[in-house]
Amino acid sequence: MLVHTLEVLSKVTEIERTLVVSRDSHALSLARKYNARTVTERGSPELNRALVRATLLARGHGVSSVLVLPADLPLLTVKGIEELIALATDLPVVVIAPDRHGTGTNALLSSPPGLIEYDFGPNSFDRHLACANHAGARIEICKLPSLELDVDLPEDLEILKAEQQDRSVPIAEE
Repeated sequence: MLVHTLEVLSKVTEIERTLVVSRDSHALSLARKYNARTVTERGSPELNRALVRATLLARGHGVSSVLVLPADLPLLTVKGIEELIALATDLPVVVIAPDRHGTGTNALLSSPPGLIEYDFGPNSFDRHLACANHAGARIEICKLPSLELDVDLPEDLEILKAEQQDRSVPIAEE
């Protein structure tokens, strides 16, 4: 799924740079093959802290926005990412794509970068909304099938298989 994510992002013209954060050296090596920059996560695993570090690095490169996107979105499409990015107007803005349950966050775009505190984890959608409200940001919710399915549980794989059979689209390989 990481390869699929990197391939999709490489085709989105609005994305200037891709930065992959991981503690897995194989994943980082793979990301570099797709011209992504990489950051090795160190210390105890803590996603939100790693994202803050990556955002600070991105801000140091003068980016105007940061899109946080996990690599477990097998239905991810170029069109879906373009639609999400198109919602990021009238700054400051936070664009949030919920998971299929409406409780998790499957994509989070912040413009300017670092506008809100990252709070990924179970039931993060409402917490991200609250953070964006507290920051006084304009909020856009991006509900797209291509962003709603993340693979966290065995049942998600069953949904993916059924979705792929319905669409006759090959399943993205890890």
